[in-house]
Formats: sequence, C-alpha cells, structure tokens
Amino acid sequence: MRSIRALLVVACLLVPLPFLLATSGHAQGIPQNIPRKELLILENPEGTVKNAGWFNIWAINAGSQSNGLQQVALDTLWYIDPESGLDGAWENSLAADKPQYNADFTEMTVKVRKGIFWSDGVEFTADDVVSTVTTQIRNPGMRFSAVLASNVASVDAPDLYTVVFKLKRPNSRFHANFTVRWGAVWILPKHVFDKVEDPARFDFNKPISLGAYVLHSYDPDGKWYIWQLRDDWQRTTLGGYGKPGPKYLAYIDPGPPEKRVIAQLNHELDVIHDIAPEGMFALAKQSKTTRAWFKGFPYGHPDPTLPAVIFNTQNDLFKNPDVRWALALLIDIKAVSMAAYRGAATISAIGVPPTGAHPATYHHPIEEWLNDFEIDTGKRKLKPYDPTIGKRIADMLRPSMGEQIPADPAEIARAFGRGWWKTDPQAAQELLEKAGFAKRGGAWITPDGKPFSVRVMVEGDLRPVMTRAGTMIVQLWKQAGIDARVDVAQGTLPTRRTAGDFDTFLGWSVETWGGHQDLSYFLDSWHSQFVAEPGKPQPLRNWQRWSSPALDKIIEEIRTVAFDDPKSIELGKEYVKLAVKEMPTIPLMAYIVFTAMDQTHWTGFPTSENPYTNPVPNWGNSRYMFVRLKPAS
Repeated sequence: MRSIRALLVVACLLVPLPFLLATSGHAQGIPQNIPRKELLILENPEGTVKNAGWFNIWAINAGSQSNGLQQVALDTLWYIDPESGLDGAWENSLAADKPQYNADFTEMTVKVRKGIFWSDGVEFTADDVVSTVTTQIRNPGMRFSAVLASNVASVDAPDLYTVVFKLKRPNSRFHANFTVRWGAVWILPKHVFDKVEDPARFDFNKPISLGAYVLHSYDPDGKWYIWQLRDDWQRTTLGGYGKPGPKYLAYIDPGPPEKRVIAQLNHELDVIHDIAPEGMFALAKQSKTTRAWFKGFPYGHPDPTLPAVIFNTQNDLFKNPDVRWALALLIDIKAVSMAAYRGAATISAIGVPPTGAHPATYHHPIEEWLNDFEIDTGKRKLKPYDPTIGKRIADMLRPSMGEQIPADPAEIARAFGRGWWKTDPQAAQELLEKAGFAKRGGAWITPDGKPFSVRVMVEGDLRPVMTRAGTMIVQLWKQAGIDARVDVAQGTLPTRRTAGDFDTFLGWSVETWGGHQDLSYFLDSWHSQFVAEPGKPQPLRNWQRWSSPALDKIIEEIRTVAFDDPKSIELGKEYVKLAVKEMPTIPLMAYIVFTAMDQTHWTGFPTSENPYTNPVPNWGNSRYMFVRLKPAS
C-alpha cells in the first residue's frame, strides 16, 4: 500500500496542472512591479503566518522567524556555518574578534565592530548588546530570558565598543548563545526598545534592520514577505563580502508539496525549502535547471541534526541498556533508509551527525574502535558493528540509479555514510533474556509478566520521512514478537516530547554546529542538572532524560576547556564511546533536507562541490548565499 501511494504521489507531480502563479513569474499576490531579474523567491517553511505583522523575535507571540526576519534583517555577534563558510566556518559578525574569557571562564569580553549601522541610520554599539540582555532578563518570558538570567550576573559596556559579561558560574561556551547556527540571541535596537513600555507586547512593526535587507512589504494574511537591499548595504556585516546579488527577496507560502514542485517547474519558485523524496526525484527527472545539494542521487542536504529512536529512559522498560541495545539489533537500517528516504540518507551509527566537519573529526577516526567494540549478551561476546552497510545501500541502489551512485568509497561514505549495527535477532533475544524478559508463543513478555508494548511516536504528515522511518521500525519490532505500535502525534509532538509523554519517538536530541567540531550545541544540555523529574517539562534537547555520572564528568570537563582547544574533541570522542555503550538513543541518519534550487533566474547556489554555506532557506546562515548569487545570463 505504501509503495502504491508513493507512485500516485509521483504521478500527480508529473501531471502538467495549471499553476497558481502569474505568467510574469511572480508568486500570486506579490507586487508585480518588481522586476523578476532582481527578485529571488524562496519558500518560507512556516507556511502562511497567522500573526503576519509581528516582527518582535525577542517576544514569543506566534509571529514568523523564517520569513526573512532572522535570515536578512537581524544580526548577532558570531556565526558558525554548518558547511565551510565564505571564509572559514567561524565568522566574527557584529563582534570584531572571538570571545575573550578570563582564566576560569567566569567573565567574557566582547569587542564589537565599528561602522555598522541600523537601517534608520543609528550606529550599532555595545549599548545595543547590553540592552538585548538586560531587557530580556527584566522581562521574564521573552524568548531568551531564561538562558540569559541563568547565566549572567551582570553585563556592562565600559565604552561604545566593548561589552563585559560576568557569569554566575564558569562557562567556556557562553558565547554559543550569541552564535548563529540556525538562530541565536539576536541583537535588538536599544534606541527603539527604550521607548517601548512593554517589550513583550511590542510588535516591532516596521522592523529596524541590522542586516543587509529591510522590509519592503508583506501580505497582511501572511502568505508573503518582501525584503529590499539597503542602499547602505556596505554598512552591514554582510557588506564585507560584497554586494548581494538579489535586490529583492520574497519569502512565500507556495502551498502544498505538489504546488511547490509545479512552481519550480514553471520557474516561479527559486528555492524550495524541503520536499518529499518523490518530489525531488520528479524535479530531477523533469527540470534541466533544478539543482540540489548533490548533483545526483541522493540529492538532499544532510543537516547537522541526527534523527534517532529516542527512548524515554525514565520509563522502567528502557532503563536497562541491554534492552535498548536489543531493540537496536532488531533494526535493519537499510530498510529504514529505503522507507524514509528511498535510500537517499546518510546513515550514522554514532551520536554525531555525519555532516560538516564531523566525518573527519569523529566518524572516520573512531571506526577502528567501532570495529573492535564488543557487547556481552549474557551468553557470549560479539562485535555488532558492520562497516560495509553504507556501501551495501549504494550497491542496492546502483541497478536502478546507475551512474548517479558513486563508486569511489570516499564518495559513498560521504553520501550514504559508513557502517551501522548488524541486524541480529539472536543477539537481541539473548540481551532481552539477560534483562529478565521472556518469549512466550512468539511474543515478548516483560519481567513483571506483561506484554512488551512499545509506542513509537511520529509526527504524521507534518514530517513524512520520520513517520515512514518510525513505521518501518515498528514493523521490524513486531516481526520479532514485540507489541510495537505507531503513535501519530501530528501537531502535539513538541508538547508531548517536552512532557515526556512517550515510550520512544522518531526525532532528534542531537544538533551540532556542523562546521565546527565542538559538540556543545547539544551536549551541555544533556547534563543531569537539566533532567526534569518524571511528569515535569524537560528543558531543550535531552528529550531522552538520560542521566549518567560518566557523561556529567565529560560535560563538566568540557566547560573548563576553551572552545577551540583540541582537548574538547577528545572529550567529544569520550562522549561518542559512552553513547555507543549505553545506547540512550538509537542513531539512524542525518536529517536530509531536499532543498531544490532553480537556476533559471539565479546562479551560484551552494552545493556539495561548492559548500560555502547551507542552502536551506530558513537558516540564519543562508544570508551568505545572497552575496554569491548572480543573475542568470
């Protein structure tokens, strides 16, 4: 049934339906007086924005972040690109240099850049940084209030271009809060917010821009936003890389997946944020001008996030690592890859995404350790790692994909990943029996005599690739005698995830910088100090609620090591090995985003051959794309 449905989706995409956009190449509703040769049209993955006129990103009020606001209008101290970057992955943006800490990491000094101006002509200074922090600390409930209040003892500007943070405790990674990977603590304009009675209720409409673009117009119904290049773009941090190519940027809601595909086929949507694999395959087949991250299969961009089977380790069933390992050994990652992405996935056996700087830093160096790693089933010791699985996925796809599948081992590893765990039902059975489970009549029974039931929570149609992966895993577990069930959460998954209302779910609790080897973007949040009691909301990222004294020791040592210190990588490898042994989550693959870029009107998009930034258009880092784009001849 699943394959029939997929064929129907593809068939629908191939039908030359009439499209909703005008023949001028403008999206429906966008002002028609903007020359197409000056306009780049991008998808806003948030769709139609309900509170269209809300631009105060520092106050949570259901406005849009990905309508161009965080990408082209806002700025902060630093950026770390998930790819190579225009001039290296690290970017001093509003800061003139890297953060300067004192010896015990209880104080951070920032020198801010001179000559940067807000779009209303007021100069950006250290006072804006101080106001960003103090405004949110004084107004609990704003977007960054909690993280700033929990870290900052005081913040001062001894002069117009210096900011001094005094921290409540040592934290060598405090600067990460002001460092963009996807987003960060954006700097607000002090001269605007000083005049506001209640910053949490202020809509910031029309927004004053610190980036290279300023708001031109927007649809009151939230279907599109247009940003125009500032006349004084040289007085912004992006200006140091040259003049951006597009004079106008339109972030739009192009409608459901089939309409996005048709829009790009008609050259009326330059950048699709993400589509299902079938849509990408249809574009690759029909469009001579569409380009994805990879030139051929697997096409999509592997994000620095790591989809996994995430256990609720406060559930008695999943407290024992032997049980978690048994469930891992019942998974056939090849089948999961095919179900989720039709094989277009980059697999990972370890708790680090196989993207950006990580394959060279973690995946390749640790493979020898993985090959020698053993687990004890209670009856024998065995080596569960199979280094050939990435190659086997490539070989499985080659008959139908032909030359699109690389033959070079390094390219195969880059596109499809390296190894993963062997599918070993016998070892899984021995581990479950070691944990006190028993199999009766082909069905597994828990130590207290109840059926071994496992719910796998998925998002349904909101994230189809994860739903497909979860459905396949449920099928594999059911075949082994486990009472596994798909639990479709749809829009309630974030709420249930935070509340711990799940057995397992398909998602990610690992997000990394991508372009920088340090793992602090997620790892510090895994410290046991942040683990909530059962039934209480869990702070960001450690959705598995895993507590480990060994991990706490690693994290606490990282906090005392500088961000660029090679020792932090060695500590990161210790985390990887510990996570393999304990299996708090079952890592699966990178999250693949099928961003499709039409080169009819614009050229110079980032690709795997020229990976100067992430092409996914809702990321803050995507601003670097605009200085490389040029009108097509």
